Amino acid sequence: MQPYIKEKRKYSRIDARLPLQFKDIQRPIEAYAGSLTKDISEGGIRFVSSEFLSIFTRLFLEISIPSFSRPIKAISKVAWIQKVPRSSQYNVGLQFMDMTEEDNKHLTSFIAKSPAPKTVTP
Repeated sequence: MQPYIKEKRKYSRIDARLPLQFKDIQRPIEAYAGSLTKDISEGGIRFVSSEFLSIFTRLFLEISIPSFSRPIKAISKVAWIQKVPRSSQYNVGLQFMDMTEEDNKHLTSFIAKSPAPKTVTP
């Protein structure tokens, strides 16, 4: 039995595998790297990266939402990173820092309508 752990997240997350493109805001001429989200909320996302990203690194994001004709764009920061056991990959948690109101509405609508189960575990 697990001890009670107080949830620190402001928003519930949903399991969702959405195409994601990202790049370091400090290196705008570099190409985007790609991944899939593992889960998403109104406050951020979790995904797997093959490269280490330092805490507080700011990233440009493009996330493809099925119900929206173009990717939503956001600026985010790395909130946490964990090495995946027995792998050369990392689980990365991003916090959204800036997003247009229109993109925020589409993200919120997608999450609200999603049949995906809600999750609160890291």
